[in-house]
Amino acid sequence: MYNPHLETFLIVADSSSFSKASQKLFISPTAVIKQINLLENEIGFPLFYRDNKGITLTDAGKSFYNDVTYLVQYVKDSIARAKSVEKKNSHAIRLGTSIMTPCQFLLRVWNSVQQYCPEIKFELISFENTAENAREILNNLGKNIDIVANIYDNNFLKENHCNALELTKESICVAVPMYHPLAQKDIIDIKDLYGENLMLIRQGWNSYIDCLRDDLLKYHSRINIIDFQFYDIDIFNYCESSGNLLMAIGNWRNIHPLLKVIPVNWDYTIPFGIMYSLEPSKDVKKFIKNIKKVYQN
Repeated sequence: MYNPHLETFLIVADSSSFSKASQKLFISPTAVIKQINLLENEIGFPLFYRDNKGITLTDAGKSFYNDVTYLVQYVKDSIARAKSVEKKNSHAIRLGTSIMTPCQFLLRVWNSVQQYCPEIKFELISFENTAENAREILNNLGKNIDIVANIYDNNFLKENHCNALELTKESICVAVPMYHPLAQKDIIDIKDLYGENLMLIRQGWNSYIDCLRDDLLKYHSRINIIDFQFYDIDIFNYCESSGNLLMAIGNWRNIHPLLKVIPVNWDYTIPFGIMYSLEPSKDVKKFIKNIKKVYQN
């Protein structure tokens, strides 16, 4: 590593003041002066002219400044490149997480999975939950993010060019604003939904939700279905502010503090699992194999 006093030198030169440099470095002016003195003694020539008006670089100091600027940046870039290589060679699996893609599933099985692959670690990668981001991430799994957990169907996987491992069949529930009369219930009867506005994601997004929609329109026409385009926090906010009900799953119960996710006494379910690349890395393959063991036991 280079001499750490070199960075102090650059900051002093840029600040043209020991006291201003000390504020940036969060140390005393005396400590800054001591570092510069030690550096000058080590290299054998003065770097600054010092007088009552302040400090300025000597001619040698100007030459030294140009080379040190390059040297410090080169070392920082070298460290960044080395870290990147190390990350590629590590056993870290990058788990995408957003408001709609919770990673609680991993907490439930972590101890068991660790028994099979103790060398694998996880890095959480946060992303903003937008339609554009979702498409970009799913179509490029394995590049910046390895795994994302959410609901899906086969058409969803084909459109987004990814694989999935089903972990559970989640019961389709309803999110209800806390002030709504139905929020007092622990389970909702389908007839409780008569006269209510039920928000369902658009036709064609998921075949399991399409099946629910078709049956409600056919057999329970007194439920008013409202379509929307994409699951994001705005939809949950709108559900709470409008008094409408929203189709949800149990894994989303903590998304909005003023909504209660309540089961309904029907038999509609939807697959929930982890999505990964069509050509997963060796570590991802191993993780998928072993988390499958845990869920099947």
